[in-house]
Amino acid sequence: MSGGRNAELSREKIAAKALEVLDEVGLDGLSMRRLATELGVQSPALYWHFRDKRQLLDHMADVIVLSAGMGPPRQGESWQDWLARRGRGYRMALLGHRDGARIVSTAHSLSRETIARFDQELAAMVALGFTPALALRTITVVNQYVTGYVLQEQAARPAGSAAKALTPQSDERAPATVIAAIGESGGVLGQDAFEHGLHVIVHGTEILLP
Repeated sequence: MSGGRNAELSREKIAAKALEVLDEVGLDGLSMRRLATELGVQSPALYWHFRDKRQLLDHMADVIVLSAGMGPPRQGESWQDWLARRGRGYRMALLGHRDGARIVSTAHSLSRETIARFDQELAAMVALGFTPALALRTITVVNQYVTGYVLQEQAARPAGSAAKALTPQSDERAPATVIAAIGESGGVLGQDAFEHGLHVIVHGTEILLP
């Protein structure tokens, strides 16, 4: 390939194409060789921009996290509404890419821009009455909840398998309370179940404020 073609590459272009390939083949199918082929270059051209695949994956995670719309509460927005909105936005960002939760949960580092936005969020929470430690723990809990939830959503399982996992695998009588609970709630995954967990975190945090 010509040097001119390689010169057109950038970290942003490589990461964008990598996310496209990720959506097509998943994390296990993503390789530097496959990515180079999709970009029309030789593999060594990628290493001018990323030291190795791990660094590329970290950059992809950063792109996904930033797409969630990090930042402090909007003017007039309560911290409760902001935290819930943040959790929903983060979930949609992870769901926006195949294996998005795996990419983010295994990241080794994030960019200065992401860390700076995180610092803005913490500062806003402190200004609203949180201690620095409580602000950090609150956002961390939301992030961990959302990431774990999406990991389950993105697991390669047939529809309804989460509910089936709670039912007997033999001819024994089905557990009536479990079946009734699943029927009433609509299942252990999905939007309603996610909102319930988010509600518990947000309103549980209220009692911890000094």
